Amino acid sequence: MSSPLQTWQLLLRPITADDVRYIITWRYESPYDIYNMGSGLDDAIELAEAIDYFLRPQYHFQAMLRQPTGELAGFCSFGSDGQVAGGDYRNPAVDIGMGVHPQYTGRGLGYTFAGAAIDFALANFKQPQLRVTIAEFNRRAQKVWERHNFVPMQHFLSLYSKRPFIIYVRE
Repeated sequence: MSSPLQTWQLLLRPITADDVRYIITWRYESPYDIYNMGSGLDDAIELAEAIDYFLRPQYHFQAMLRQPTGELAGFCSFGSDGQVAGGDYRNPAVDIGMGVHPQYTGRGLGYTFAGAAIDFALANFKQPQLRVTIAEFNRRAQKVWERHNFVPMQHFLSLYSKRPFIIYVRE
């Protein structure tokens, strides 16, 4: 018998400014706190910049809504937002970026979230490959994407944080 969490369905729709206001309040425990976005709602300029960034059409940000409740449970992007400075992105591919609400991380839901992003990419973009870039320490995320037949292609250090990352691709 599967748990209610494992039978989730996710609906993707374009992200809104209200979604961004909520997302930037998400806080992750260490070592995943590198995914925290700024100081949340306290800084009006930071908030405006986050909203502007998430609403840029070239990144194709999508809200990931839990069904049937409609709760914002995650988000994903398709384009250069999913790239990390220092990696080699010369080969054509759809870069996927993703964030999951902290209350749903580490609970066996990653496969569902990644699957929804992959399905969206395959339905909406015509590139020969899908690609994700994952922090080297984040073995949890690596396992999720490997289960979706992504393979590691490149290890590199981020130009800015100097953290190690891995680029995964799927044909």
